[in-house]
Amino acid sequence: MTVTTAAVQEISIAHSPDSDDAFMFYGLATNKVRVPGFKFTHTLTDIETLNHRAIDEAFYDVTAISFHAYPYLQQHYTLMPCGGSVGEGYGPMVVAPRKLSAAALRKTRIAVPGTLTTAYLTLKLFAPEVETVTVPFDKIIPSVVAGEFDAGLIIHEGQLTYAKDGLVKALDLGLWWREQTGLPLPLGGNAIRRALGKETMRTATNALRDSIQHALDHREEALSYAMQFARDLDPALANQFVGMYVNERTLNYGEDGREAIRRLLAMGFDRGIIPHAAHVDFVD
Repeated sequence: MTVTTAAVQEISIAHSPDSDDAFMFYGLATNKVRVPGFKFTHTLTDIETLNHRAIDEAFYDVTAISFHAYPYLQQHYTLMPCGGSVGEGYGPMVVAPRKLSAAALRKTRIAVPGTLTTAYLTLKLFAPEVETVTVPFDKIIPSVVAGEFDAGLIIHEGQLTYAKDGLVKALDLGLWWREQTGLPLPLGGNAIRRALGKETMRTATNALRDSIQHALDHREEALSYAMQFARDLDPALANQFVGMYVNERTLNYGEDGREAIRRLLAMGFDRGIIPHAAHVDFVD
């Protein structure tokens, strides 16, 4: 008797080693969420590296990206309608050893986590003339404290911990964006390779949405898993950070969330920061 084994399709997933991403992928990474006929493999690396890998080639089937990077990779990837990190009147911030006026900030040399990050794009929308230097995101606060830069643009958990290093907030870009547009600030999302085909794209999208829902429904267990990626955060701060960026908006951007993505990228193109017009579409 011949026994046949059904073929299993492997889907490669890449995301950043941060507590919010770890939280949303908890279900898939721990096999709490399974999809018959599919195997999901996970790679963790920083977001700017993922941006470049997605641009250089279709490196992963599903990859976390900064929305700023989307116009550069839209030929090969489309956006998932879930899995995004959105700032509701808050977001990346510029921190410094002392208070800076908006005029002073525009003349300040700022350490940034990468020129493809949404934080960088938003900073350039705020102050096109500002001088920036790329520094690994986890080295920005130490470099500002050491006096290597007058200010730093921080993302991830640093948004909750900068004060303990003696720094003050000079600018919250999520708040500035809200004041300018009335919209939330879309920071990062998950993109999926178009070459997978519509059916597989839908299956993978549903799997991610189920993983996010599982984490929200089993918050304590998912947060415990995510703590291994929560740099210098105690459980209370980790829970706060995850709550900022994994919530109902992560399950579904909503119409205003989708409009915010389009508006952000259109403004970047209109002002010459992004050389390619964005054609924003989502897995249906």
